[in-house]
Amino acid sequence: MTTPKLRIRGIVKRFGERTVLDGIDLDVTRGEVISLIGSSGSGKSTLLRCINLLEPTDDGSIELDGVDIAEPGLPADPVRRRIGMVFQSFNLFPHMTVLRNVTLGPRKALGLAAGEADARALDLLTRIGLADKANEYPDRLSGGQQQRVAIARALAMQPELMLLDEVTSALDPELVGEVLDLVRDLRTQGMTMLIATHEMAFAREISDRVCFLDAGRILEQGSPQTIFANPQQERTREFLQRIIDLG
Repeated sequence: MTTPKLRIRGIVKRFGERTVLDGIDLDVTRGEVISLIGSSGSGKSTLLRCINLLEPTDDGSIELDGVDIAEPGLPADPVRRRIGMVFQSFNLFPHMTVLRNVTLGPRKALGLAAGEADARALDLLTRIGLADKANEYPDRLSGGQQQRVAIARALAMQPELMLLDEVTSALDPELVGEVLDLVRDLRTQGMTMLIATHEMAFAREISDRVCFLDAGRILEQGSPQTIFANPQQERTREFLQRIIDLG
């Protein structure tokens, strides 16, 4: 049996007295795209942050290629070089040009020479249609452009797994499409992705599997057709109906 790229078992995360993740189990195979849906506060973003070791877990294991990366005392930086994460708030360095933002990680963490890092960054910026913005600063870009640069910055590290945390929620509606187009391109290239999203139509289109989180648990998971057309749990049906009612 093939070992999952990512294998999560019994993950628990608490903030004080509040349990945010309550025994999460999830397998992600290589090249699979999984969307995490659910109300705000259901644990989607916290799960992604735990996978990227930005939050320590209170119990359970997170195995990347069979190695438990959540083991206490394990250095986080080598793991983060293998996992790209993109946040809803862009998190670009405002005092650096687009090119510097994209090349900083490969130069500092991977030890690439400046010329090689620049060439890789310019190739990425060309692929996302922003090569002409290489020498601009983030505040000169639209929100959609900044988010695409943030994705390119993550891709410059040549990650094995991408975590996308509500990457369109901070964007004006007319800018959402350009970011989603880039994520579609990543899927066609075979990138393994976990996507926390409120974009239900996009989740239906792009996902191999959809997981509905509620109160820190994966209440239901299955194919997009199953989850959106024939959900088995009443709570899932209530959530999707509310989304429909809100338009």
